[in-house]
Amino acid sequence: MKNLLEYVGIEPGRLHFSWISSAEATKFQDTVIKVTDAVKELGPAQRMVKDIRRVA
Repeated sequence: MKNLLEYVGIEPGRLHFSWISSAEATKFQDTVIKVTDAVKELGPAQRMVKDIRRVA
């Protein structure tokens, strides 16, 4: 899956998978915080970015 995502232009680290039961609210919260922090560290996306400043 990693190779496919990189091939289509999704940078590693921008997609996370985790199995969390609906009864695990604390685990869900912790996972969301960790993933959010990890993506923030990557900074703005470098690929597949549409330049919205250009007008057609």
